[in-house]
Amino acid sequence: MLVNNHDIAGLHARINRFIEELMKSVSSGTSQVNAFDQTRLGTYLDAVDTYHAWVVGQPHLDLPETHPRPIELEPDPEIVDVENENVNDTVRMLAIARDELTNSQSARDGSNLNKFDSSRLTAVIAKVRAFLTTYITAATPLDLPESSPQADQSGPGRKGI
Repeated sequence: MLVNNHDIAGLHARINRFIEELMKSVSSGTSQVNAFDQTRLGTYLDAVDTYHAWVVGQPHLDLPETHPRPIELEPDPEIVDVENENVNDTVRMLAIARDELTNSQSARDGSNLNKFDSSRLTAVIAKVRAFLTTYITAATPLDLPESSPQADQSGPGRKGI
């Protein structure tokens, strides 16, 4: 997929990295999101918010000699359902945030986000944060002896150099 906006490319890369981290997390193979993965998810959301704030805090750039310059985005990670329904829900929401950005009007600009695309990103990330703080931490873990496990484990993350 191509975009013209280098800021969208940066958000796309970060969100994809966080999706991959979640799908390969220790919690992906169980019915709970352990405390370590909850903390990691919080830091991922903070990172998206911080990068987003930095982007919209910058001026729109006048790029007459380099715009439009198509930027090839790295392929999205393959999203597979894992054992943990909370991880699946979170991954779906992050993928929605990513896809809204890469298909937005702002993706055709050279930099920054328009206020509508910025608001959409803010809303989805706020929803993920609320899911973490008001559902995952309150309603899990669950004892699912009759229905778990039901999905293969996601396997190890990337190794070495």
